[in-house]
Amino acid sequence: MSASQVNLLVGGQSRSAAKTFQRFNPVTGELATTAAGASVADAVAAADAAASALPAWSALGPNARRAKLMAAAAALDAKASDFVKAMMEEIGATEGWARFNLMLASSMVREAAALTTQISGEVIPSDKPGCIAMAVREPAGVVLGIAPWNAPIILGVRSIAVPLACGNTVVFKASEQCPKTHSLIAEAFIEAGFGGGIVNLVTNAPEDAGEVVGALIDHPAVRRINFTGSTAVGRVVAIRAAQNLKPVLLELGGKAPMIVLEDADLDEAVKAAAFGAFMNQGQICMSTERIIVLDAVADAFMAKFSAKVGSMAVGDPREGKTPLGAVVDQKTVDKVKSLVAEAVGKGAVQAVGGESKGVLMPAHVIDKVTPDMKLFRDESFGPVVAVTRAKDEAEAIRLANDTEYGLSAAVFTRDTARGLKVARQIKSGICHVNGPTVHDEAQMPFGGVKASGYGRFGGKAGIDAFTDLRWITMETEPGHFPI
Repeated sequence: MSASQVNLLVGGQSRSAAKTFQRFNPVTGELATTAAGASVADAVAAADAAASALPAWSALGPNARRAKLMAAAAALDAKASDFVKAMMEEIGATEGWARFNLMLASSMVREAAALTTQISGEVIPSDKPGCIAMAVREPAGVVLGIAPWNAPIILGVRSIAVPLACGNTVVFKASEQCPKTHSLIAEAFIEAGFGGGIVNLVTNAPEDAGEVVGALIDHPAVRRINFTGSTAVGRVVAIRAAQNLKPVLLELGGKAPMIVLEDADLDEAVKAAAFGAFMNQGQICMSTERIIVLDAVADAFMAKFSAKVGSMAVGDPREGKTPLGAVVDQKTVDKVKSLVAEAVGKGAVQAVGGESKGVLMPAHVIDKVTPDMKLFRDESFGPVVAVTRAKDEAEAIRLANDTEYGLSAAVFTRDTARGLKVARQIKSGICHVNGPTVHDEAQMPFGGVKASGYGRFGGKAGIDAFTDLRWITMETEPGHFPI
């Protein structure tokens, strides 16, 4: 299968770079993509193009913007087979995960289209006679969207769709691990009428990421930055943006807890836990990383959960015959193995697991994990889940909050009022009662607290993130002044 070629997209035009970099298929080791490695000058050109396109795009009426966004959703859908191929080759994704990505991403674009007429302000009563005071939302300017590889279509589209709906132009900084997948997003938008600098794509070699992203953050036309990725890199982005006094929306790491209370429907809890922990091999920011189960039902839950996970085979994602496919690289396999070994060495019990074949790693369930183990603390971002036992509800809540992260969480109980009460006590941006920690919808305010970041994607929360709120007055009577 021939490798893909990816160029920069600047001002609506394909543009090569003096440097290229390569992405290899994690399953086969074959070359997947050769992509342009942007220089600082290339990045500055992309931001310049976005700045030049801003006046006309921001002046366009809401229904005209809506029509173009709807066309972009259709253009994305039309590239389904290309997206499946690119995700399989670049990150070892299953076809099912690729198609789910595209479905939700298209939904996000259509939701963004629906927001164009909801970017509203208000008239505020003024104490000054004859003064009409208004709060008006206006486009912020050029938005830099930085997306990761793990859910590449969803998170790539999310980084640019609502900013565009709000009248901003964008520079989309692709992940070095899936440049072709991300380039398809930019191509779809440009085909739908977002050319001329409204949407620009920058790809860079891994070793140049700091320099290229730094130049984009520093560019005076860039007024907002959104970043989805690791907490470590998020801190670097936030510091650089703070030096420029530019707002940032950060969606970072997670260590999502799922509490199973003694009155939970264990069959439902098992289904949600298996899905939440092992969908996309656990490589989702919302993945269930910790199951906190009350002692009273721990053995019964573990018997059912171990049987369920033990039946979930891992296999070559290209064949599409198994629920679990490849992880993104050998480094992930090694990290998970290290976390498991340390936990077992300190007294945890491996209930489910097995040997890996390259990046094909079976699901691991580690029981009796305690807070002194790295598996309880460190984000694994792989096919492993820690099970911790708690004596009562209060201890379960304490354990759930005993983490630097706070993105998603879940609690299972047949008493929904109790579930809501527990949910209110968990320190996370998202919490689901009797549902999995992995749940995303385009219209919901998505984001975390603590080391999981700040700001919210989705729905009207996205409007707040990507517009400036201005106070404008109009005087209708002669002025009276003390001097």
